[in-house]
Order: sequence, then C-alpha cells, then structure tokens
Amino acid sequence: MQPEYKPYAKRTVDTQYRDRLHLILEKGELIKETQQGVGAITYIAPPPMRFDFTNGVPLVTERRISFWKSAIGELLAFVNGVRTQSGLEEFGCRWWDKWLTPEKCAKRGLEPGDLGPGGYASMHDFPTREGQPFNQIKHLVEQMTEEPQLRTHFVSPWVPQYVGRGKGKQQKVVVAPCHGWIHARIFPGKRLVLHMFQRSADFPVGVPANMIQYAAFTMALAHVTGNIPHMFVHSFSDAHIYEDQVDAVKKMLGRETRKLPTMTMNTEKSDIFSFRAEDFFITDYDPHPAIKEIPVGI
Repeated sequence: MQPEYKPYAKRTVDTQYRDRLHLILEKGELIKETQQGVGAITYIAPPPMRFDFTNGVPLVTERRISFWKSAIGELLAFVNGVRTQSGLEEFGCRWWDKWLTPEKCAKRGLEPGDLGPGGYASMHDFPTREGQPFNQIKHLVEQMTEEPQLRTHFVSPWVPQYVGRGKGKQQKVVVAPCHGWIHARIFPGKRLVLHMFQRSADFPVGVPANMIQYAAFTMALAHVTGNIPHMFVHSFSDAHIYEDQVDAVKKMLGRETRKLPTMTMNTEKSDIFSFRAEDFFITDYDPHPAIKEIPVGI
C-alpha cells in the first residue's frame, strides 16, 4: 500500500532536521579525539524525529540530496545480506570504497572489499550458536504477517563478538554498524510505525541518507505485510557534526525549510528481498541547491 499523502499544497513545513542541527551546534561538546582524526561536536540523544507519511517523506530540503537512490540501494543490499563492495555496487551504492580499503580489510583478517560478518549483512545473516545464520528480515516479515499484535517485531545489526576492540581481540567488521536497530509496531487500522535507532549519526552527511532509506524500507515492509506506512520515527545516540562540516551546516541553517516531497513505489512486488532502488520514485521535491563536497568522516 502507498502512504496516504496530503496534497502537497496542504502539507506543513517540517523543521525537525534543521532543529537538531542547531541543537548539536549550540549544545554539543567538541570532542577532539575521534577515530576519524577530525574533532566532532557531539550531543548524546537529541529528541527523536517523527515523520508522519501524510506530510511527505523525510528527504531534506536545506540542500539537494541527489544520492537518495544510492542510499535506498545501500539499505536494500544489506536487507539481502550483501557484505562486499562489488555487491553494494550492484545495488547502485558506490561510496564504500572509502572505507573498504585493502589495508583496513587486511587488518581485520578480511578479503579486500569485505565488510565482514559483523557488518550490516547481519540483518540477513545473524550468527547463531546452532551454526546456521538467522535471517532477521525474513523472520520480521513472517512474524508481522502471522502475529501482527506483537511488540517483538525487532531487528538488530549488532554482533558483539565481531565488533569489540582491545587486547586479544580482532574486529570482524570494517565499520561497526551505525544504524539499523529496527522496531516495527502495527497500530489499529493496519497503520505501520517503524522506529529506527541509530548508534552513531553524522548529521550533515549520513543522517539525510538514513532518513530516506528507512522511509523507503518502511513503505516496502508495510506493503509486503499488508499494512499502511503511517510513521517513521528516527532516534539517535551519538549525534555529531565534524568540525570541518560546520560551515556547510551554517549555510543550511541560513536557508528556509521547505515542504517534504512525495515518494511512491512499485507495488507489483510482494517479496521484501526483490525491491531495488529503481522501484522508488520521488516527486514534489523542491530543495535548495546542493552543497558540494561536505567532508565525510572516514
């Protein structure tokens, strides 16, 4: 089912994203030492953002986000258990080469281009004591369909034994999952609310991608389980703006926020694993111009 959108003219301007940028700048604490080698203004647990689909989808308007399909493709790749750079590229996501260098992979005992078993692919292939991986996404769809009243529709990307560092430990993941703790709840009237918790949130660059990719996943999940995409709730723990991103953030904050756009999807598919970025379409998008080359923490 598609979201029940209000006409574009009747939607209200949504300032949640810019409000949190402002909060981090004003109330955050600068932490100079980070893994990325760039200081980060950090605020723990800003208020969640709540996006009612009737008012549009969360694609930021303070700057044009041209990579929204790549972001959706990235998450759909993880949903399908993809853990290699080449696999991600098949889904239209081509930015992981910055992290999946031969040096970083070798340091973790991984083949070149491999995110590792502790990465986002654990959404599809979570390790178990029994030896066979557990497909969390398949289970999520089955449980939501068979037992829609439950509060246990949950997915976690975190595999502790593959993420830890320190003496005698070796990571089995190139980048520890930053997002992907998913809790789905079905409300009366078959209204699906999806809550995604994010451990680490690069607000100027990463969060805009996360916003739209999980909105798309909410729509796909609602469709295959016979529900209506009602709301996407986005929570954060470590929310930050890197020092070298501040100028771009101030530029965004100097612009007016505009109404959120419309996203539709291909409803002919019924298998959650069959969706691709090309199945999603954006209209009514009226952003400010792009801000080129905002630095990314590597």
